[in-house]
Amino acid sequence: MSEARILSERDGAVGLLTINRPKVLNALDLPTLSELDQALAAMEADAAIRVIVLTGAGDRAFVAGGDIRDLESRQGLAHYSEFAEVIHRVFRRLETIDKPTIAAVNGFALGGGTELILCCDLRLVAAEARLGVPEITLGLFPGAGGSQRLIRQVPLCRAKELMFVGEQISADEAVAIGLVNRVVPRATLRDEAMALARKIAARSPLVLKLLKRALRDGADMPLTSALAHEQAMIGLVLDSADAHEGCRAFLEKRAPEFRGS
Repeated sequence: MSEARILSERDGAVGLLTINRPKVLNALDLPTLSELDQALAAMEADAAIRVIVLTGAGDRAFVAGGDIRDLESRQGLAHYSEFAEVIHRVFRRLETIDKPTIAAVNGFALGGGTELILCCDLRLVAAEARLGVPEITLGLFPGAGGSQRLIRQVPLCRAKELMFVGEQISADEAVAIGLVNRVVPRATLRDEAMALARKIAARSPLVLKLLKRALRDGADMPLTSALAHEQAMIGLVLDSADAHEGCRAFLEKRAPEFRGS
């Protein structure tokens, strides 16, 4: 029996998904994407899991990109209807999942690896990690959502430079341009990612869900529409038991017990 390409673990209210192809630097192929899709669906459906952490196996790569031999063998229509269709669907699932997601970037995150972290809410990066979208050096360009997500998340001129030149950047530079949250030592990366996940998991899962929706949907709306959307969402929040529990706990000087209702 072949080894699982996605390792799925649970630690309390935190789910941990590990892309497990260290011999090929955790490169993404169709079977890996299929397993990732199934693992995300399972964690999305599990009410006990409130936050999801995503990382790569080994100490060299988070995801070093796609399988170049596979890409070289593809023609346009087949690629569009097969691999591209799948990777866009899986990445969109990750991006729109109602639970907060954290990327623990333990090494190379190139091409599809950078495109993958663009779909995560928060990003912690090992000091040794290298990031980038080098597709242009292969006569390609980022086609797993990267060309569109990158220009929405970092300054436009910097996004264009990354895509036009295709050079790798350091973890520190990734922080400087706002691509990731912060750099941490590789030895403590997973622990810090899990600690951050536990801190978030202590918040109301219902409020996190509605907040993620307000942020996600509002980003694609004109400001006036986004503000109306926010107003409706906060109204829903004030109908929740968690909102009143939080206020009572503050007044009673105790820690709140959020139940997601």
